[in-house]
Amino acid sequence: MTDLSLIRLVDDDPALRTALSQALRIAGFNVEAFDGAEAALAGLDDSYPGVVLSDVRMPGTDGLELHRRLHAMDPELPVILLTGHGDVAMAVAAIRAGAWDFLTKPVGTDALVAALRRALLARGLVLENRYLRHLPRAVAEPGVLLGTSAAITQLREAAQRLGEASADVLITGPSGAGKKAMARAIHAAGPRRGRAFVHVACDSLDEARFDLEFLGAEAGHAGTPRHARTIGRFEQAHRGILLLHNVDLLPLSLQARIAHVIEARSFYALGATVARPLDLQILAITRADLAAAMAEGRFRADLYYRLSGVSLSMPPLAERRDDIPALFRHFLIAACGRLGVSVPALTPAVQARLSAHNWPGNARELEQFAAAQALGLPALPAGLMDAAADMNLPALVAQYEAGILRAVLQATAGNATLAMTRLGLARKTFYDKLNRHGIRPDQFRADSSETGS
Repeated sequence: MTDLSLIRLVDDDPALRTALSQALRIAGFNVEAFDGAEAALAGLDDSYPGVVLSDVRMPGTDGLELHRRLHAMDPELPVILLTGHGDVAMAVAAIRAGAWDFLTKPVGTDALVAALRRALLARGLVLENRYLRHLPRAVAEPGVLLGTSAAITQLREAAQRLGEASADVLITGPSGAGKKAMARAIHAAGPRRGRAFVHVACDSLDEARFDLEFLGAEAGHAGTPRHARTIGRFEQAHRGILLLHNVDLLPLSLQARIAHVIEARSFYALGATVARPLDLQILAITRADLAAAMAEGRFRADLYYRLSGVSLSMPPLAERRDDIPALFRHFLIAACGRLGVSVPALTPAVQARLSAHNWPGNARELEQFAAAQALGLPALPAGLMDAAADMNLPALVAQYEAGILRAVLQATAGNATLAMTRLGLARKTFYDKLNRHGIRPDQFRADSSETGS
């Protein structure tokens, strides 16, 4: 989701304002400091990607009036109020009127940082949902590598250079990491973009039919039509790209045949007496270690060296987490388009899974998760999805409910009243659920008091 760190701090006390600004900047926030509400309101609109942190008691426009005006502008903009002990009743009233939270002075840095980070996560979710609602159903064209990480930026640049140079490339990486997307990007980047992109699944080739399917045949050659020649895959890919998918699974006998064609850049169709020239860019993708396979005699050295002159490695998704939001958004929009459904609002559970899960299945697993969200299936908390297969439904539901209760209590720092409000639960129902799961609100408080509950 959106990476947010912007805090608009409003306090008329110069010493406190300076101290808070320094502490928050050290904690990694981008702080905009103002000495009054009117100055803080200038330039703000409902697209503000941050949180407002304001003192309550200020001359002129106080923090409560500032909140009212901000709430009228954007009810989903988090406003956290700093109060003295005598202002707690006012702050609770502000919470009921839509303020995000309040903290009593003097506030500890850890408690303040935790509250701001929770509010920023919520703000990011709000802005992401607004963005999704206004996106057209169109999705990225094939050949577009999505993401903003340094790794994907470098790979986009490499795809451009390799496509323009028509260089043969070996693309490696774990399953689901985007190797086919990289091949498509290379195809889209070069002069072959308007030519054929012939995909060959090397793990499903029929050795007995290789000659006919790859080399083709002259008209009337044994078993072929009398008046038309059969065009094989090599010729189909002429002046375009031949993609060898799972090249490590090519039978050794076929490895020799393909290595010869790559070297000669020509082939004889069945029944032909003259070789046909081939203008090909060869892209091969594998998740295996071809060098190790070659050392073990499972992959021919001549083919390996012809394919591996240029090698690219696609990193797993866990190593480029900055790309997860863009990829998820792309997959979600694509799935909703296929299914003919509206783009759903993202929930805290979805956001938590996107942030916390390691995605061992890489982009393919992320795509399946996005499709589940498009269908309206609930997002299980991180760690629960993998356990689901070993649990019966009542146990799974109970664990899911307990996870939500803990997450909301964590977000409200153990404030039971605020947690009940956010969950929309009656007091008795709320405490019945806590007792059932053995959860106590005081486990989530920074101190032993439950302010405002």
